Amino acid sequence: MTFHPIRFPLDISLGARGGPERATDIVTLASGREERNSRWAHARRRYNAGYGIKSRADMLAVLAFFEERRGRFHSFLWRDGLDFSSNGTTTPTPLDQPIGTGDGVRISFTLTKRYGADFDPYLRPITKPVAGSVRVAVGGVELGGGAFTVDTLTGAVTLAAAPGAGVAVTAGFLFDVPVRFDTDRLDIELSSFDAAEAPAIPLIEVRE
Repeated sequence: MTFHPIRFPLDISLGARGGPERATDIVTLASGREERNSRWAHARRRYNAGYGIKSRADMLAVLAFFEERRGRFHSFLWRDGLDFSSNGTTTPTPLDQPIGTGDGVRISFTLTKRYGADFDPYLRPITKPVAGSVRVAVGGVELGGGAFTVDTLTGAVTLAAAPGAGVAVTAGFLFDVPVRFDTDRLDIELSSFDAAEAPAIPLIEVRE
């Protein structure tokens, strides 16, 4: 089982459906009140790539991609057409997301994306930033490319020098979602000479 650093065909993924999933246990008491427990600290995303297939050529591309991944065996990159940026646009800025605060010693920080306001925000770890897209600022001043490195397999940002105590470290980035096929079988229908359909091509986010 390995991760393949290759993205699912982008033109197909942009027509897909899907989004985050949570796991919540709900127990209704005799009084009618509820006890709720969230089993996952982080959401897990599911997608159906079948909706993005528009032609026989699309289906052939997915078929080749599926076979090379050996079905569910190897994970890969997926571009979520709605949620792929630190600021919701294709142009991230170095001030988009707080990723840590300096203490004079620490030089390693992990990319995260914040969802929600101050009431109960969710901080999502970003583990697959797009190479070359990450911008970093320390104390509101953007760093040059030689002042930090980014591990595109983990989302770890390493600075060349430790920020001073209390200094904010922020970042902007584009990112993909690590996923795998959630089936070992493709059910393909040739609907016409130049058209093919596979209504269900499920994908699920993985954490490796």
